[in-house]
Amino acid sequence: QVQLVESGGGLVQPGESLRLSCSASGGILSNYAVGWYRQAPGKQRELVAAISSGGNTNYADSMKGRFTISRDNAKNTVYLRMNNLKPEDAAVYYCASGELWQLVIPESLEIWGQGTLVTVSS
Repeated sequence: QVQLVESGGGLVQPGESLRLSCSASGGILSNYAVGWYRQAPGKQRELVAAISSGGNTNYADSMKGRFTISRDNAKNTVYLRMNNLKPEDAAVYYCASGELWQLVIPESLEIWGQGTLVTVSS
């Protein structure tokens, strides 16, 4: 079964950038759609960006133009490039994989990473 590991989180100042990685083992990630989610303390988990197995992408409205999701099939990895980070972007970011329709029903997803913490503060 596919296992996912996120990395790349950290502490940045407002306006800076980060690239998160979601690396897979035990399976071929390119066969699945992948979503990046985030959850801040006291808030609901939200879908940030999604990429289909064919490479089509979608973003939450507040991330359009700042975040870019991409995949490197040779590395079995999906990335989330985040530019111009804002304090409200601070959260634990998770990746998950499954069928495309499952990304909008995260409760249906079985394969999740452990999360990586992003802190945005001056």
